[in-house]
Amino acid sequence: VPLYNSYPSASAVLFLDFDGHTVDATAWNYDGPIVCGASGLNSTQITEVFNRVAEDYRPFNINITTDSLKYLAAPVNKRMRVILTVTSEWFGAAGGVAFTGSFTWGDDTPCFVFSALLGNNTKNIGEASSHEAGHTLGLYHQSTYDANCVRVSEYNYGNGSGEIGWAPIMGVGYYRNLTLWNNGPNPYGCTNYQSDLDIITTGNGFTFRTDDYGNSFASSMVVPFTANQFLFSGVIEKNTDMDMIRFTLPVKGRFTLNAVPYNVGTGNSGSNLDLQVTLYNTAQAQLNVYNPAMILSSVIDSVMDAGTYYLKIEGRGNIYAPNYASLGSYSLQANFTGGVLPLRKLELRGHVSGDLHQLNWLIDADEQVVKQVLEFSTDGRNFNELTQPQNADRAFSYTTLSSTNILYRVNVTFDNGHQYYSNIISLQPGNKSKPKVVNSLVSTGILVVTSPALYAYNVYDMNGRVLGKGQIKPGQNSIPVSQYVPGMYIIEFNQGNDSYSEKFVRK
Repeated sequence: VPLYNSYPSASAVLFLDFDGHTVDATAWNYDGPIVCGASGLNSTQITEVFNRVAEDYRPFNINITTDSLKYLAAPVNKRMRVILTVTSEWFGAAGGVAFTGSFTWGDDTPCFVFSALLGNNTKNIGEASSHEAGHTLGLYHQSTYDANCVRVSEYNYGNGSGEIGWAPIMGVGYYRNLTLWNNGPNPYGCTNYQSDLDIITTGNGFTFRTDDYGNSFASSMVVPFTANQFLFSGVIEKNTDMDMIRFTLPVKGRFTLNAVPYNVGTGNSGSNLDLQVTLYNTAQAQLNVYNPAMILSSVIDSVMDAGTYYLKIEGRGNIYAPNYASLGSYSLQANFTGGVLPLRKLELRGHVSGDLHQLNWLIDADEQVVKQVLEFSTDGRNFNELTQPQNADRAFSYTTLSSTNILYRVNVTFDNGHQYYSNIISLQPGNKSKPKVVNSLVSTGILVVTSPALYAYNVYDMNGRVLGKGQIKPGQNSIPVSQYVPGMYIIEFNQGNDSYSEKFVRK
């Protein structure tokens, strides 16, 4: 097991135990010792799970570690062992289990995450680890209720899809990318709101991390350019936190900034922070706010005069996620190219029409265009060529097969050798046909699904365990589900990078 620590100076410790452990003389041992096997994960998988959990707990003054010595050195009433193990027979079918409030018991009662029952899926294991550790910190589930205050589900499954699809950590986060702490009703009533952040930081002997950067113009951090570039990183610890930085451009030129939340892969996988960046001029007047609607990162690409500028970095909610706990770490990379630009305007526009993404752009310049490339990105950082229009063209449309949001920009080269980029726009996926569940309430033992093409499918129970898999063909398909006990299930359809999921109930 590689040794990692997320915040070594913290006295409170959450120990992710991957290599097996024998549990004895705790509240779990009503039938003798429990001998837990190792997690079954390799070092790469362990690293991803650690990084996911560490980011969930980044705002707090607690060390997430894989080092048992750090755990043993911590105060007994400020530590928790999370055992990630293939051994689950002693308890039963679940993603994990914990005693609520056990973090402060002081008797080394652990909590458990059952890796094999989660299919050794690093996303699901990370979600379960943060979830079960949350129980030990005093949290109950985040639940959902209807308009009449009737509980619909003990677990809040969140909503949305793609990069900004959201769910509470104390709900079910297996099927959403952006999983956050939440302030919502728990299972004991629609008015019993559970503020996860307050409970974590008031009853367990630790609170939030100390703010790393000032939140005013006067206290802004000066960031110098080195070889026309600067790198910067920080943490948004609270939903009131704002990190202010200051930089100076010596001459007029092009300024670009990539603001990226911490992630473990493409599409800002595993991020906990929806970044918003606000740009101010020397007079501290606001110039622009950058917060793309469908992605978590932000991009600035602008022509700016010489002078001092300010950036305000903060977390924000989106159409799915509340602003309550958009928290975590981020990094900035800025680049500057000096010199007077030859063009007066380079602007890209676009809209969605059915499956079509229709793009058009304006170039106002004295110089001649010798090359233009329309570029696209799915992560806001890496752009690739989509097409190279003729030099006189100012429009392009095509049918997109993507199920995720796409970013576009135009890369233009003029006859004087200068190269410039347009603004970046974001277009949502087209109205693409997809597999659909016909009978979400199944009483005959057959789940009927229609599909426009070949798709693989997996059936999961509500603990994320895979119960069945197969393939559906174009047209109507009959999937047997009579072998499942009555309850709610998830069916997930996959084709390449496309993934869709729906719920059904087996009566």
